[in-house]
Amino acid sequence: MANLAIIEAINLALHSEMARDPDVVVLGEDIGRNGGVFRATLGLLDTFGPERVIDTPLAETLVAAMSIGLSTQGIRPVAEVQFSGFLYPCVDQVVNHATRLRNRTRGRMSCPLVIRSPNWGGIHAPEHHSEALETTFAHMPGLRVVCPSNPARAYGLLLAAIRDPDPVIFLEPTRCYRLFKAPVEDNGAALPLDTAFVEREGGDITLVSWGATMHETRLAADALAEQGIAAEVIDVATLKPLDMDTILESVAKTGRCVIVQEAPRAGGWASEIAANIAEHGLLSLFAPVMRASGYDTIMPLARSEKVYIPDVARILREVRKVFEIAPKN
Repeated sequence: MANLAIIEAINLALHSEMARDPDVVVLGEDIGRNGGVFRATLGLLDTFGPERVIDTPLAETLVAAMSIGLSTQGIRPVAEVQFSGFLYPCVDQVVNHATRLRNRTRGRMSCPLVIRSPNWGGIHAPEHHSEALETTFAHMPGLRVVCPSNPARAYGLLLAAIRDPDPVIFLEPTRCYRLFKAPVEDNGAALPLDTAFVEREGGDITLVSWGATMHETRLAADALAEQGIAAEVIDVATLKPLDMDTILESVAKTGRCVIVQEAPRAGGWASEIAANIAEHGLLSLFAPVMRASGYDTIMPLARSEKVYIPDVARILREVRKVFEIAPKN
């Protein structure tokens, strides 16, 4: 078992699944000879050759459309889109074809397609390289949205996404690609999709997040522990379909909840989770559900990124609001 960064775990998963399944191909801009802009596909071209590792033109619409076509012919394409803002040209093909293929053909065809893309900010890139698009895609019926937050989940969830018979958007936490390392076993075992992970148990408050902001959420839980507050930490992991059962079970235990997202506040996935808690778990709550989020503005340029992205202090501020309403017994 090796200690790997998230980007290394993704690379390992691609190597593992391409070796296991000859129908898996990868494609995208600069993913072959250069190994991808973040080196997620490093070494694949040398191992599997140009028929399975395909450098495409700078045309995201083509990448999505070609992947859909391949998926209808028994191939399992894994497409890389270099940055989240470049996913917009893919939306036409994803919405009008990939997500509708099973329904359109009354189940005779499916679309086993994965589109991988870095998501969220924090690397001092321009604003269209740093957007949080999980809610945009989660709103599309027929599409799974997966957001790993640590190396083991990046490995296991990517294997599961590739093996899934329907299209998956796999959003990777850019600023966490090389932020830390953790043990990853290359055993070919997929993790379950549509499942939230209880990362840390606690009885005082539930902290819910996904993707890049899981890093700050974990640090906030550490800070709370020093104050004698036991936070239960939930990594949503698969945003669509959403595992509300795990979240509601935790809220029933703690009676308090703060949801953390980097996306803008209005219409974000935190709002969807909060609405579900209000609908199905209201009587468990001692205080309103609070949100720590990005702002309803375009992601600012590098100098102001840290002001935009929810940090530990902002998460703890929302936690304090909860305990001001419902103090710990």
